[in-house]
Amino acid sequence: MSRSHYRWVMVAAGGLLGCVAIGAMFSLPVFLRPISRDTGWSITGISSAMTFGFLAMAVGSIVWGNLSDRFGPRLIVLIGSSVLAMALALLSRATSLMEFQLIFGLVVGGATAAIFAPMMACVTGWFDTQRSLAVSLVSAGMGVAPMTMSPLAAHLISNHDWRTSLQILAALAAVVMIPVALLVRRPPALESPNIVRAAHEEPQSGITLGQATRSPQFIILLLTNFCCCATHSGPIFHTVSYAISCGIPLAAAVSIYSVEGLAGLGGRVAFGFLGDRFGAKRVLVSGLLLQAFGALAYFFVRQLTEFYAVAALFGFIYAGIMPLYAVLARENFPLRMMGTIIGGTAMAGSLGMATGPLAGGLIYDRLASYGWLYIGAWGIGVAAFLIALTFRPNTARPTFEPAGATG
Repeated sequence: MSRSHYRWVMVAAGGLLGCVAIGAMFSLPVFLRPISRDTGWSITGISSAMTFGFLAMAVGSIVWGNLSDRFGPRLIVLIGSSVLAMALALLSRATSLMEFQLIFGLVVGGATAAIFAPMMACVTGWFDTQRSLAVSLVSAGMGVAPMTMSPLAAHLISNHDWRTSLQILAALAAVVMIPVALLVRRPPALESPNIVRAAHEEPQSGITLGQATRSPQFIILLLTNFCCCATHSGPIFHTVSYAISCGIPLAAAVSIYSVEGLAGLGGRVAFGFLGDRFGAKRVLVSGLLLQAFGALAYFFVRQLTEFYAVAALFGFIYAGIMPLYAVLARENFPLRMMGTIIGGTAMAGSLGMATGPLAGGLIYDRLASYGWLYIGAWGIGVAAFLIALTFRPNTARPTFEPAGATG
């Protein structure tokens, strides 16, 4: 198969790997009450495993990203796939809450991080054209997890106990992810014997890794992604609860999340086309401003139809802008360090995601209302927009250093 065609195999592999990995991690809410009923562990204690998972993803993203730069994405993704399957199997045998929290939080979260950053970095290297679309399609594959893996988890838990259900998910992860991981290849530019010539054509070709991570471009990407994810994490996690507090029945309130997820699929593809057409930065900045006001719009809704309308808009926007960070990274840093750069931005995003559930819970417990959650999300969203405005692409071409230099 030609390289021009194989790059789409990489997109499909990234989407499928991400779908299973993210889906396995986000199966926890489905298993939450069955696990609590069976074990007597508190809902809060079990739920905290997800917070630990986000923190592990934050640390793991930059670690796995750096290792993928050194050893190639195939090895890292293969390790992540194998560890994830093993962790799900071990999780099914947990006999204490602490054991459950450690396995899920550290191992499942860390293994999931081994998929996201290396695959996003790898796919950016396979595309010189249609890059925004390609990265968005990988992200879309991850985005279908709530609509594929979550219903599967619900079906399993309806017919089996939670331990058996986790064992089936572990087997699925092994059977699907490990063979797909073997399809992953380095971008051709990193395998070419003409790598020195290609490196001269790279953005900031002579920069070291240390210089890259201290650059204004990298720092702005980190801050923007943190604020961006902090903007939508609270609304994502608490809007169903908010809808219930407005008198909407549980089944209908849960459907709001499905509307948001479906709109997000369209947003990923649409923003991918827009990024290729108008430039990743311009589309990202515009999307961040729209996201801020989309979060604020929840403050004004009370009826189910209103929730649907805002969820469709908000999901379309926040899901659409997320892949553009990887595109901006590829446009401003050399391919040889892309795993570390994208891993760093993913780390910031995971930390941002960890803030919303906690902040929303504290606001509701203190005020018996979610109003200030959405006002606060709007403020953080505006901050993300303003920070992104300061991003200036680095077009300098410093003196070339060997490709192995990491600083």
